[in-house]
Amino acid sequence: MVCYTTCHSQEKKEREQRIEKQDFPTKALDLLAPYLKDAKRIRYYRESDGDKTSFESKFKRNRLLFSIEFDASGILEDVEFIIKKVDIPNDSWNRINNHIEATYASPRIKKIQQQYPSKKDSQEQILHDAFQNLLVPYINYELIVTCKGENGFEEYELLFDSRGYFLKARKSLPQKYDHVLY
Repeated sequence: MVCYTTCHSQEKKEREQRIEKQDFPTKALDLLAPYLKDAKRIRYYRESDGDKTSFESKFKRNRLLFSIEFDASGILEDVEFIIKKVDIPNDSWNRINNHIEATYASPRIKKIQQQYPSKKDSQEQILHDAFQNLLVPYINYELIVTCKGENGFEEYELLFDSRGYFLKARKSLPQKYDHVLY
């Protein structure tokens, strides 16, 4: 018998569009400059969800895939990079895994990111912590999980704190593929 648990979550309606470097906020580029020197595959994006617009730079550095998000005025929002479950401390991973298994039917983890959210600390300090891969108490873990739902498979973006405690869930809607030409 499969049990379906419904959790209250927001819908994620983000739309990402690739842009040129000159369309990226200058303030953000200046802040990123020291970290992009030895980076590869640097890309710039404008992201909108209907309510707000943000900018994101994605690149590869030291074998890690980074995603750094800024608001429209170039203020740092967060730094994320892709990790594996072995990179999460055991106690935290056990809490995360227990929550996922108890909440979702047939869950499958598609992606795990370590997130350094911008809060009260300086932007420079957050970037420093992220690029040193420091396990500081304010980090979060963001997981993309697919699971069985009432109408087939559904995708969720789940957020957990550094100790593995659940913070929030957002249901992801399928990406629009209107950029694909047939």
